[in-house]
Amino acid sequence: MIKDYGTEAFTGRARAYVMARPGYPDEAIEYIRGLAPVDAVFADVGAGTGKLTELIAGYGYEIFAVEPNADMREQLAITLAPFSNARIVDGLAEATTLADHSVDVITCAQTLNRVDIDAFRIECQRISKLEPIVVSLYNYNPDEMESVLRYEKSTGAFYRNPVVKEFSNPIFLTRDKWILYFSSMEGVPRKGDLGYEKHIAEINEIFDRDNVGGVLCLNLVTKVYSEKLS
Repeated sequence: MIKDYGTEAFTGRARAYVMARPGYPDEAIEYIRGLAPVDAVFADVGAGTGKLTELIAGYGYEIFAVEPNADMREQLAITLAPFSNARIVDGLAEATTLADHSVDVITCAQTLNRVDIDAFRIECQRISKLEPIVVSLYNYNPDEMESVLRYEKSTGAFYRNPVVKEFSNPIFLTRDKWILYFSSMEGVPRKGDLGYEKHIAEINEIFDRDNVGGVLCLNLVTKVYSEKLS
């Protein structure tokens, strides 16, 4: 039995995710492209609303966007509507439903910490054509290193000898987008929830303190892990 790692955690947050969560810098996408064979077929596992998927699809690669959450898939369909080379799949990281030996590169953005590592590794080997290239990436704030720990635990468990790269990825948020940025996060109080008013007051205080001309900059970094699994 596949353990449920909270596939419904982002239900009701997909729209905020689309509007306020950061994507990934061009340099990171070019780096990932450089790892892939010519005419590679990708599987973007835990695709969410398509923040990474659309960037890869934009280069013409055939790509499967695997996402178990219905709310996220609804937004994913909007994101990927312009791309005939992208196909949305209702599946888990540990059970993608993709055919055996059907993909060359497996990507996993902001997701590896939410999967059963051993089951995911087996699934990567099943769906890959040859030795799978598995790429995981996440955005982090160097000023909040404690938030990195949950990702580092999962990458440490999955990879044996990865190549690790970092790319600058600053984002700029108005007050409304700053609030949406937090609204997209798992476990954050939503309007009507206990603690919502206190939460809003706290994040408004941060915005008031740190914004410049009505815009707050977060100097995020995109960290990319990659390895061929044998």
